[in-house]
Amino acid sequence: MARPPVLSTRVLLVCAAIGVATGLLGGIAGWITIPVLTSLPLVYGLVLGVHVLPGIVAQETLRLPWVALAAHLLAALVSSAIAPIYAAQFLGTAVLFGGIQELVAAVVRYRTWAAWRFFVSAVVIGLIVAAAVFFAANLSAMLPWAQIVYLVIAVLGPVAWTAVGLAIGAGLRRAGVARAGTRPSPR
Repeated sequence: MARPPVLSTRVLLVCAAIGVATGLLGGIAGWITIPVLTSLPLVYGLVLGVHVLPGIVAQETLRLPWVALAAHLLAALVSSAIAPIYAAQFLGTAVLFGGIQELVAAVVRYRTWAAWRFFVSAVVIGLIVAAAVFFAANLSAMLPWAQIVYLVIAVLGPVAWTAVGLAIGAGLRRAGVARAGTRPSPR
């Protein structure tokens, strides 16, 4: 008997729903980026960290290969509709964050869905975010203590949003969203 495709219509519809919900948050994060960077750059890691949600929620809910990347790309399209000026950044972030989340899942062969696995990807993403935004936010002009606080928050932002995503994904699983579509067996 042939195996159904991993990204079935049902799975893609769940990824689309997750993408729309998290894409709305991503679009809002896009619009508040400049005000946050100009007024309180230390908390920008919390704003940027919201972009881990699509993949975390999708993987925790569905526990299948490629759902993180699919949800991220769909979320990027929604975010781009809300904040079109950041469309390229949203798509780049989707590929980078979704790719990291898929890579971590692939390393454990999509068999381990324990929370530690999600937090590994969050820390990797946080370190990349911290390094990239260190230069974009001109943190070198800040006092050393502010640089340290910024870097810690930049790493902890994706970690905190990962915890939120795991809670949402677990709730969706409990609600039956991950239940496989079943057909009556032929008699």
